[in-house]
Formats: sequence, structure tokens, C-alpha cells
Amino acid sequence: MAIKKSDLYSSLWEACNDLRGSMDASQYKDYVLALLFIKYISDKWAGKPFAPIVIPEGSSYKDMLEFRGNSDIGDLINKRIVGPLIENNRITTMPDFNNSDKLGSGKDKVDRLTSLINVFNKKELDFSSNRAEGDDILGDAYEYLMRHFATESGKSKGQFYTPAEVSRVMAKVISINKDHTRADTTVYDPTCGSGSLLLKVAAEADANVSLYGQENDLATSGLAQMNMILHDYATAVIKKGNTLSDPQFKNDNGLQLFDYIVANPPFSYKKWNSGITLPDDNPYNRFADYGVPPDKNGDYAFMLHIIHSLKRMGKGAVILPHGVLFRGNVEAEIRENVIKKGYVKGIIGLPPNLFYGTGIPATIIVVDKENAQNRKGVFMIDAGKGFIKDGNKNRLREQDIKKITDVFNDSIEVDGFSRLVPLAEIEQNKYNLNIPRYIDSTDTEDIQDIEAHLRGDIPTVDVDDLDEYWKVYPTLKSSLFGASERNKYSMLKVDKDAIKGTIFTHPEFVKFQNEMNSIFSNWKSESITKLKAVDIGNQPKKIIAELSFRLLASYDNKDLIDKYDIYQYLMTYWNETMQDDCYIIAFDGWVADIHRIIEINKKKKEVDKGWDCDLVPKDLVINRYFKDEQNTLNALEEEKETIETQLTEMEEEHSGEDGCFSDLDKINKGNINARLKELKLEEDADEDIEVLTSYLSLMDNLAKAKKSIKTAATELDALLYAKYPTLTPDEVKTLVVDDKWMATIENDISNEIDQISQKLSNRIKELAERYENTLPELDAKVEALEEKVNDHLNKMGFEW
Repeated sequence: MAIKKSDLYSSLWEACNDLRGSMDASQYKDYVLALLFIKYISDKWAGKPFAPIVIPEGSSYKDMLEFRGNSDIGDLINKRIVGPLIENNRITTMPDFNNSDKLGSGKDKVDRLTSLINVFNKKELDFSSNRAEGDDILGDAYEYLMRHFATESGKSKGQFYTPAEVSRVMAKVISINKDHTRADTTVYDPTCGSGSLLLKVAAEADANVSLYGQENDLATSGLAQMNMILHDYATAVIKKGNTLSDPQFKNDNGLQLFDYIVANPPFSYKKWNSGITLPDDNPYNRFADYGVPPDKNGDYAFMLHIIHSLKRMGKGAVILPHGVLFRGNVEAEIRENVIKKGYVKGIIGLPPNLFYGTGIPATIIVVDKENAQNRKGVFMIDAGKGFIKDGNKNRLREQDIKKITDVFNDSIEVDGFSRLVPLAEIEQNKYNLNIPRYIDSTDTEDIQDIEAHLRGDIPTVDVDDLDEYWKVYPTLKSSLFGASERNKYSMLKVDKDAIKGTIFTHPEFVKFQNEMNSIFSNWKSESITKLKAVDIGNQPKKIIAELSFRLLASYDNKDLIDKYDIYQYLMTYWNETMQDDCYIIAFDGWVADIHRIIEINKKKKEVDKGWDCDLVPKDLVINRYFKDEQNTLNALEEEKETIETQLTEMEEEHSGEDGCFSDLDKINKGNINARLKELKLEEDADEDIEVLTSYLSLMDNLAKAKKSIKTAATELDALLYAKYPTLTPDEVKTLVVDDKWMATIENDISNEIDQISQKLSNRIKELAERYENTLPELDAKVEALEEKVNDHLNKMGFEW
């Protein structure tokens, strides 16, 4: 049975709990990721000839299982597992599993390492078969863990990881997928961290590429090496060292040159010039013709290293703080020289608080040497507003990534978002590249009109600001607004409470809705056909790529519709549900496998909580095959709720000081029967007896209703349990594709279309309410109220 990506992630994250408390996240990540690596390569390549990774006899994960509980477990892992793997492969470092300072000593260390090894000893974590061909499910899990580790590692230690969303943007804007990459294409990251940027570029290429990376931190360079192997890039070359003072990729002519370079160097690195001969920078001459970066700020040092390491037609992208766009002195000189050479193809301004090492906003500078001498401008994007909050960080959404990359790669100019800025204009601004100088992305202020407040009606400028709607509904405007007696003002022709109805029943609105429904129906029909053709061995990433491409094309250039908003609904549902489903289908096919739900109670014993099916939830089968039974159960639930409401009302009505429930310590059947016996001996107690007797009758009815519900639920569950094994592949396809996937996506997109129309009616109503009461009218009301109050005061004998 296939393991879902989400289940894999949560299972691996459990491993971290065994180490939390003894060390911080920047350290325990090394142990968890190393165990994941050893488990993966053991499952995939142990005992197989010609494998890209050599696993010596006695050095696999299965051999490690024998060490559990041994007093010298840490030493055994180091000597028999870690050592041989490093010695026989292109791996320079792995964590010390016998480090008592980090792992504790004695029994604590034994228990901790034993527990950690056990996390990976699960049937569902058999990585030899749990892969959809071409989809790096393990590599994705590795990225997931590193992102979580980076979140917990804090400001100073989260720099080993570039957020995957930013990496994807960089990989796409260097155009590696448009250049028909060759097998000998080279990609380099001079500050590679855990290697995520390199891998995202490799994923974008349409052929295998050669990856090269350098990382200054020893432990992090080890993470990068393991990450390469987990993503099937075992031949990638990752070296340790300081890129600026001791670049590891060199040849007889100086620095080795590469086709593509991506980097996320440490921001404003203060010790960048340590070990470098200045101003000559022998033997590399990286600063010649540009200028030497200032002391205690290495941003341009890294950028110039990248430029110098690119081939004649090379392309690259580097993340740097916004300050590099406008800072003065020697940095202004360097910036001017780089721009004059035509190397800066584009600049993408990112939102703040995306990165784990800092909260400041950053920018992606896209470097392109191809046709640099003919470059006439710099393409700029202000993407600073497109993000979603994710805990204490911001994160680019799928729609943000798609919009940025589409707009950049196709050089699409969008008001307030993107623009091709001529070099002549940049020269006029003394080569200052600060994005707000060239793109105005400020929101339009909603200005209050004093005359409208004084004299009524709605400013025509506010009506005209809704022009995007009037293009689609040309006669609707005249149905809602008429000419005012005053110039520059319009009169609302309908009551404010009739605005929504007027819009939603207008023929042009109905026509637009029908067109939107037709667009989705066409996409839905084609998608259903393609999705039902998915089978074992299919690649989920190709599935979503094709679905999303057609969805974007369907809503391209449609008035009122932001196709990227529509795209986001699909991608959100994909990430939350469809992706897991497609991995299950790619492994198991269209089979509705059921499984028991086992939970661990407080006594650490397994408790059976029933059964479920990940691919086909119970409600889908109920809605299609057992509606009558569900309706019966719903009716019983309603009956129960009615009785419970009646009981509550009786308690509230008769729980006062003199109420018949006031003398009861607790309202239950025993206490009520005892009280009834007492009341039968009292005079004038008939009313209380009647209330308590009625209450008891309702309690009996409630018990019967609960019993009926339990019986009906059990019978329905039995019918379901018997139905699942009989479901044919075609029936499963209908349940999953039609009833689950398409129903959810259709509902989400329909709601988005509805919101577009709601915005129009809400805005018009807002304007109507803003100016409906003029100042003279308000003054008159105030005066009338004052007279009323004064009249009351006079009648009470107060002079006013």
C-alpha cells in the first residue's frame, strides 16, 4: 500500500520529538536527516550492482537495527555504518552518533538513538517501492524536514535553507527550461547551503544537468551531499570551503565557468574580504572593471563572483538585500558598471520576512550575459505584496510563484506590478535601481468627498473607478445610476437594499455567469477524461502540471477574472488532498483500500477507532449508494436534538428559586424520581409533579433516540464496510474524480466568481451609505432631538 506524502512527512517529523530538548534544531536536524538518508539508500541500492551509491556489507540500515539497545550504539553506528559510507562514496561528513554532549550519555543516549532508529523501522517506510517514478517523494520529504528545522533554528542558524518557493522562482526565471539544455550543461551554487536551489534548477531543466556547489559550513555541506543523492543526483559535486577566499572550482585560467548559477549568499556578510588580496583579488580578478566592494558588506562580492564565474552566454540569479539596489558610494559605482555592461536582465522585489536568517525584504537579481551588449532595459517586478502568512514567516503562494515567473519570462508589463525600464531612464536616476522609483504599487486611496457629504449623491469618479465592471455590464451602469443635478456627481436610481438584486438579475450579469459556468464545464469535462485515464506508474507532478496549464489557459484574458486566483484554488486543493490521492493511485491503482484506525491511549496501548479509506472517504459512498439510510440517520439526529432542546428549555424555565429543579443537587433520573416520591406526600404539588414527569418522559425518549441512532449508524457502517470491497475501478473513478475532486474544485471556483460580483454590489452599497445623509439632514435631526430633550427637561422642572 502506498504511503501518502503527508503521512510520510508526519512520520518523519516524529523522529524529531526524540531529540528535542537535548539540542537545538540546527543540530538535531543533522541526525534525523542522516537517518533518513541511510534508510533511503539502504532500501533503494543495498546489494544492487552498478548502483550510484556503494553500501558496503554490514553498513545498511538493516545492520543498524542490530545495534538497538547496545550500550555502545553510538560508536557502532559511527564505525560500522557512517565510516564505511563516507569512505566509499562522495560524502565528506555525517554527524557524530557518539557525541555525548548532544545525545546524552549512558542509558539516555542508548534510548534516544534506539528510539530514533525505530522511527524509520516501519513497513510503510519501505522506500524501495514507495516511489512514483519520476517524483522525488523522498527528496520532497527531505525538503519538508529542512524547512521545519529552519523555522525552529532561529535567526542565526536557519541560513542553510532557501525557502522552496523562492528557489522555484529563481529556477524558472533563469530560463533553463527554454534553452534546450544538454547533458553537459553545468549549474553552480557558490553558497549552496543544503542544495535546495541547485535541485530546483535541475528539476526545471529538460535534460540531466551537472550540479556543482560550495558551502562553507561542514555540517551543511554534508546535508547538501545527502540531499543530492536523495534526489538521484549522486554525481553532483559538493565541496566545502569559503567561496570568496578559497573557491574550490578552478582551472588553469582561474575560476571554472558555468552555464547557470544560482545563489542565496549570507546577507551583508561582514568578513567577506578575509583571506582575499585586495584590490587585485589575485589570481581571480573578480573586481576588475567594477570596483572593490566596501569593507563589512559582501553583497556585491558574491554578485561579482557569480558574474565572473558565468560563461559567455551564461545566466544566473542571486538573492540579495534590497539595499544593493540603491546604496551609494562604492556600491553605486559597482552597480553602474554592472548595468552598463548589460548583465542585469531583471530585478524581482520579494515580500519581507520570507527567509529564515532575516526578516528584511530581499530581491532577486537576474543576470544574463547573452546579448548583454544589446540590452536596452531592465525588467522589474514588484512582488512585495503577494504572500500568505505561515506562522511567524511569510510565504509565497502558488499563484505568486506562477504570476512572477509568467510575467518575467514573457516580459509582460502589468500596471503596479511589472515594467521594462529603459536604460536611459535608469541613467537619469544615476543608476539607482530602487523599484518604487519605477513602479508605483501603492493602493489607491479611497477619498471622502466633502461636497457629497454636504449635498448628497455619489461622486462620478467613484462610479467610473468601477470601469472594469462596466466593460462587462455596459447597460447595468445606467440601470443603477442616473445624472445628478450637479456636474461630476451621479444619482443612485435604486434603493440601496435593491442594489444586489438589480445586479444579480440583470441580463448582462446572467450572461457573464453563464459564460463562466461554460468555461469551467469545458475544463471539467476534459479534466475528468484525463484524470480517469491515470493509472499505476503515472507521475503526479505531470498530472498537476497539465491540469493547471489548461486551467490558466481557460481563464486567460477574461474580464474581471484574475486567472492566478483561480489557479490558486486548484493548487491549494492539490497540495492538501489531490496530490496524496494521485500518489496512492500511481502505486495501488483505482482501489478503495480500507484500513483500521489505531490510536495510542494514555496507557500507551493501541485502541481500535474503527476504519476509513484515504482515497474514497465514507461520505462519498454514502451520498452515492446509501442516501436513504443516511436520511434516516439524519432524521433520528434531528429528533434527538429536538428532545435535547426541550429538556434544556424545561431546565431553564424551572430552575429559578421556586422552580422544581432548584432543590436538586444534580438533574438526573435518580434524583428526579426521589423528588417525585417526596412531592406525592405534599399538598399543591401537582404542577411540579407534572413538570418532572414530563421531564422523565423526555429523558426516556432521548435514551430511545440515542439507541436508535447507534443502531442505525452501526447498520450503515456495516453496509459501507461490505460495499467497499465490491467497488469496481470505474466506480472508484466516479467517486474520486467526479464526486470528490471536481465537486470540490467547482465549489471553490464558483465561490470565487460569486465574490467578484459581491465586490461590485458591496462597493456600490458602501458609496450609497456613505453619502445618503447630507450634513443639513443630519443637522436637522440633531436639532429635532435637542428640542425633544429640552421639552422633556422643561416638563421635569429643569430650565434649559
